[in-house]
Amino acid sequence: MDRIFQFSLLAFTSLFTMVLPFGVIPLFNSLTESMKPEEVRKIAFKGVTTAFVIIVVFAFAGNFIFDFFHISVNGLKIVGGVLFFMSGYDMLNAKLKKVKEDDENHSEFMNDFSITPLGIPIICGPGTITVTIVLFNDSRNILEKGILFSIVIVVLFITYAMLVSSRKILSVLGDSGNKVLMRIMGLIVMMIAVELMFGGLTPIIREMLMLK
Repeated sequence: MDRIFQFSLLAFTSLFTMVLPFGVIPLFNSLTESMKPEEVRKIAFKGVTTAFVIIVVFAFAGNFIFDFFHISVNGLKIVGGVLFFMSGYDMLNAKLKKVKEDDENHSEFMNDFSITPLGIPIICGPGTITVTIVLFNDSRNILEKGILFSIVIVVLFITYAMLVSSRKILSVLGDSGNKVLMRIMGLIVMMIAVELMFGGLTPIIREMLMLK
């Protein structure tokens, strides 16, 4: 039972930290502020569904995909860190880049945004993918694998609930509170980005030094 509890706690804290639902709220609200509530729910649902599919795919086939394309997890961390840092910098300045093209209709924008960047890499980023692959490989039996996917569902459900309620959450905070939250989360995202980049660079540099 101790092993199950420790594994469950590790899986929840790791995945919740990587998904970081609080950090998604300001970005999601800014990009959907002109949409109707039902459209917001559809985008949120499609986003978490996309994230779930990506997580399941990489859990079962992550190592095979990396080996087949000669991709390393360290490379994924570096690229993900760069992307996270850019997003975090925009959030730190309380501004977001325009993502809807002028010639793109509303339904196309909703569909594209819900899959990317919302589903991946905002909800399911390289950190989430990496943690999932590691936890899946560390799970010793079917019970632990079932617990892992159950926790994934719980974390994504919390994320969905927070996205749907993002306007209410931010309305309590107000415009100033929204900007403060966005800047704080931007700083957190940038710190995670730096950790990801150095986490990917360190093993590569060590390997290069050993070769010399």
